[in-house]
Amino acid sequence: MPFGWDKSKRENPYQHIYPSDEEMLKLGEPISWKEVMAKCNLKSYKELFKALQHLTGVSSDEYKKLAPYVNSNPDFYYPEEDRTSLFILNSLVEILCSKGANTLYFSEPIHDTNGSFKVNDMSSLEIANLSPNESIITDENMDFAFMGIYDSFITLLLA
Repeated sequence: MPFGWDKSKRENPYQHIYPSDEEMLKLGEPISWKEVMAKCNLKSYKELFKALQHLTGVSSDEYKKLAPYVNSNPDFYYPEEDRTSLFILNSLVEILCSKGANTLYFSEPIHDTNGSFKVNDMSSLEIANLSPNESIITDENMDFAFMGIYDSFITLLLA
């Protein structure tokens, strides 16, 4: 998020805030995991994964490398658990539609909801908000699918 964004939103210094989807798309700028790894001296995606898992409650030595970066950059927000990042959602939808699919299907296992939608009828924000938790989205031919992994920052692409 832009420098100082958090201060403009906080009512007191101890308030925990997180940008809305709309704010992330309008004001945010994605940072590659390779850049984060370089700044934190993490040498592999495995080390990055272990460090990120600490953010969901799993302790690790790798987190000690990530924590100073996160703590010294108050305008850095890591992806939300269980959800696909808004910054990659359009690319994933393009992959799902790459073989001519016009309809996508979604399934949300926790609340047991599912349905379908025409790709051209939904924005990436609307797709992201189909479920408050992880969901599986696939194309009408079931050639491709993507899903957020429960209690994780990972989106899995299936082909």
